[in-house]
Amino acid sequence: MRVPCVRVPVEAGEATRTLLADAGLLDGDREISVEDGDIFVPVTDAEAVPDEYDVVEREAAERTGQVTPADVLGYEPSYERLGDVAIVDVDDPEEARRVAEAIMEADFPCETVVNRASKVRGEYRVRDWEVLAGDGTETVHREYGHEFLLDIAEVYFSPRLATERHRVIEQVAAGEHAVDMFAGVGPFAVPMAARGADVVACDVNPRAIEYLRENARRNGVSEQVTAIEGDVREAAGEYEGWADRVVANLPHSASDFLDTAVALAGEDCVLHLYDIQHEDDPFGPGERAVRDAAGDEYEVRVETRREVRSYAPHELNVCLDVRLSRV
Repeated sequence: MRVPCVRVPVEAGEATRTLLADAGLLDGDREISVEDGDIFVPVTDAEAVPDEYDVVEREAAERTGQVTPADVLGYEPSYERLGDVAIVDVDDPEEARRVAEAIMEADFPCETVVNRASKVRGEYRVRDWEVLAGDGTETVHREYGHEFLLDIAEVYFSPRLATERHRVIEQVAAGEHAVDMFAGVGPFAVPMAARGADVVACDVNPRAIEYLRENARRNGVSEQVTAIEGDVREAAGEYEGWADRVVANLPHSASDFLDTAVALAGEDCVLHLYDIQHEDDPFGPGERAVRDAAGDEYEVRVETRREVRSYAPHELNVCLDVRLSRV
């Protein structure tokens, strides 16, 4: 039977499958297939698929012989996969355990199931987890051909931003100088280095820096990544005027660091500023803040205004790609 499928490169398959599942668009009754380096993920509603994805009609066989969580529960539970950890968000403890048991019973590549036990909080942006099945919260996440070791209880990581990270990384050219101001375990820094950039990556969380160094080693880019533990406003002082590209992915707070971002910028620099704002004016506050920080020293040109995802009712997570050219 011919059905609509999202076509992406194989290395983007898991990130895409996760995004489509989160959006309720994954057709679980049809098999995912691979052909000539592309993966084809069946979807239930082609019109609802985000515009950046290529949707094609093709034959997709019915799934047979595999037990899904829905087969066990009688309904499709909502869960997110990060490496071999399945993440659920269920308020009722008894129902959460039923979902965990169903995921573990299903033919699903999973070693641990956890339930969100708190909101993201604190300087390190981590949350509490309740382990419902399996043991341990460390895992290896694979994204666009790279792998990242991390512990979700000790560091912040969002697999939902894989497509956005890839969009930025695809802009990086060999020989660039790039600074990741809030690097985490390296999902921006490591792939930028793999494209041939020299990367300075900062984070205040010492465990994130440990994982970042390990992930640079795992992906063969240790020589191109300088990992610095500490507040970027203090830690990266020796790199003033050095950067061709700056990533500032700390929504809610990145605008507080714009003076540092401008100080890091070289003669011509692209700043990727992530922000969370009300839907009535999602880009204006960030644009004004960048222009204020740049002052008369740089010409400011906004190259991209992008809505990354919905963050909360009437609030959007957005990205501004801003070119700073020294006057």
